[in-house]
Amino acid sequence: MDRSIALRGLGTLVLCAAAAGCASVAPVPYSEMASSAYMAPDKSDASGRVPYRYSTQVDWRAYNKVILDPVVVYRARDHQFGDMSDKDRATLAAYMQNCFAERLRGRFASVRERGPNTLRIRLTLTGAVINTPVLGTLSRFDVAGAVYNGVQAARDGEGTLTGSVIYGVEIFDAQTSRLLSAYVTKQYPGAYDIKATAGSLAAATAGLDKGADALMAQLH
Repeated sequence: MDRSIALRGLGTLVLCAAAAGCASVAPVPYSEMASSAYMAPDKSDASGRVPYRYSTQVDWRAYNKVILDPVVVYRARDHQFGDMSDKDRATLAAYMQNCFAERLRGRFASVRERGPNTLRIRLTLTGAVINTPVLGTLSRFDVAGAVYNGVQAARDGEGTLTGSVIYGVEIFDAQTSRLLSAYVTKQYPGAYDIKATAGSLAAATAGLDKGADALMAQLH
């Protein structure tokens, strides 16, 4: 067997093993999230992006103002940041704050005082995985990697050696403090989003963009 082919095959096996390891990071019902006691497995979510949810009957159209709390970086023992640095966690939290605030401004007036017709949203960043430098991008062009990522793209799954972000969302009626909705979600870019493979946090920030869009779809 040609040595280059053998090495490529070995490299592909390593890539797939690493990808399987990354994909195994799944959200849990985080013990120190206030709403965790209310959330239950979301069997209606076939994608696995939102494994736990609490929901009530809400007419979201009745709300036209929002209070967005500062993003909380989760520090309890069941966090899922691995060995990610505090600096990277803070960078993701800042991006998350700006990203969600921007999306919400397209639908709600941003306010600071509790009152009628007002939502209060609390975001808790609970985990993240960084991209694998260089290999994450190269795996999109390797023959076997292209096949694997093609399958993942078709099923909206994670690409090889690509990062992700995990967080919780809690939505309250600001005037009554009643919990209206809560969920834990894992977000990641499309398997063939090449741009999201460049930079250690690119996939996680792309996931936050997708997550903010998903929240807005819920609130419309």
